[in-house]
Amino acid sequence: MTVAVVGAGIIGAAIAFELRRRGRDVLLIDRGAPGRGASYGNMASIAVTEFLPSSRPGIWARIPGWLFDPEGPVRVRPGYLLEAMPWFLRFLMAGTPARVRALEAAGAALCGRVYDDLLPLLDAAGLGDMLSAEGCLSLYADDREFTADRDHLALLERFALPHEVLGPDRLRALEPEISAGIRRAVLFPRNRSVRDPHRLVVALVERFEAMGGRFATGDVVGFDRDDGLTALRLADGRQIGATAAILCGGAHTGALARMLGEPIPLETERGYHTQIMAPGIALRHSLIWPARAFMVTPTAGGIRVGGTVEMAGLDAPPDYRRARALVDRARVALPGLQARDTSEWMGHRPALPDTVPIIGPSTTTRGVYYATGHGHLGLTQAATTARLIGDLVTGVAPPLDMTPYRIDRF
Repeated sequence: MTVAVVGAGIIGAAIAFELRRRGRDVLLIDRGAPGRGASYGNMASIAVTEFLPSSRPGIWARIPGWLFDPEGPVRVRPGYLLEAMPWFLRFLMAGTPARVRALEAAGAALCGRVYDDLLPLLDAAGLGDMLSAEGCLSLYADDREFTADRDHLALLERFALPHEVLGPDRLRALEPEISAGIRRAVLFPRNRSVRDPHRLVVALVERFEAMGGRFATGDVVGFDRDDGLTALRLADGRQIGATAAILCGGAHTGALARMLGEPIPLETERGYHTQIMAPGIALRHSLIWPARAFMVTPTAGGIRVGGTVEMAGLDAPPDYRRARALVDRARVALPGLQARDTSEWMGHRPALPDTVPIIGPSTTTRGVYYATGHGHLGLTQAATTARLIGDLVTGVAPPLDMTPYRIDRF
């Protein structure tokens, strides 16, 4: 049984490694080199506390502001609004109180397993040193900002997630570079970070190949089916025989799903970062400032500043004003931060309107499975997704109820 894993980001690399570890003949396919998509530039966070659904009651009132502020935390390019309207309607429908509670539970079920799956995977690959020992700090300038984050903080209480509220003295004892203008913080000790997310993907693929797995470059443009999957067709004319396929091409998975007659409401949330290799300061923890919608992480040999969401499709050129605005915001929290030896990046997060990924079998084609739509939590949930897909492919009962992650829920 040859299994084709389509997409060599962190999700695909973890799935390929897991399936090869279970003895399957696995071919990993990507249009480019491993880890060069969203996995290259993510914020390196194992964010087990960050599964609060994006759509909430009353969120509709914020949409007009998303259109007119080019540097705001969420930006919809006006020319793209009409095309994105069906996605936004589903997004609003996901924000009813009852639906939000169900989505929180689905996110919590995945995030609650993260270290049960991630630590064994890293150990099996000999990559345990990729994970930092430090947590994440959420910053608040004043009581108003702290109160405004009440939904997230209530979520931590409801799901018994470890956290500690810090005053200014305790905060600056942990991170002396943080401005005196930050009066409060919350420490998430389980939100650890990865020392280099791109290198993690590359190393996983290297371990996969050393175990006998195969990697190929190619663009999948079709599927052959006869009472189930028989082959994948590539743009260069090659035909690759496979009796199973895992579709985990990030924001490009929607095109693959349409080829199989099951369109999914998958959008791209474009994210930006600036990698600073000579920041002039040192950080131990990653930082989030919810009111200003950015994150700072020590990773990849420097400090990475990123965040925000831009909806503009897969083909629009980057607007690097967003990356530069994030650095300006980061300097408010970190007055000593210097922007020397920098690079800017934009990537495509795969986003579903209910903020819960699709993990499970196709409804049209036996042998095809999906693992997509993880949004901001691809790195966080990669090992757990690999465990679940591994179970489904090999006929093992998964440790979770898979109903919330089915493809036909929309």
